[in-house]
Amino acid sequence: MIMVVFATIMVIMPRPSVQDTVSITNLLTNKILIVHCRSKDDDLGGHAVDVGDSYRWSFQTNVFGGTLFWCNLAVQDKRISFKAYEEYEETFGMWFVHDDGLYGKPKHFPIFKMAAWKRP
Repeated sequence: MIMVVFATIMVIMPRPSVQDTVSITNLLTNKILIVHCRSKDDDLGGHAVDVGDSYRWSFQTNVFGGTLFWCNLAVQDKRISFKAYEEYEETFGMWFVHDDGLYGKPKHFPIFKMAAWKRP
């Protein structure tokens, strides 16, 4: 009975907020990258990112869990939409945009390709 009560308390207690950072780096060949990211609560707006530069933001994860940010990338007539951060999943935090697509860097693992460019 005590274990059930303890487990119930652990489930309903809010977790402390954690500070996280996500970065998206433009490694395209001579092209400006347009990045637009948002969550359920925050629209970070559109940002033009020069070659070699990064767009970064930091945030507190939701006290009750479930923090999710998704982004749209655009360059000329190509697009990529992706989840930039999702709590409870292996989140990357570091994204690299190349001419052939989007690459992610999970913690403790090498960079790998996540998505290819699409035309609308």
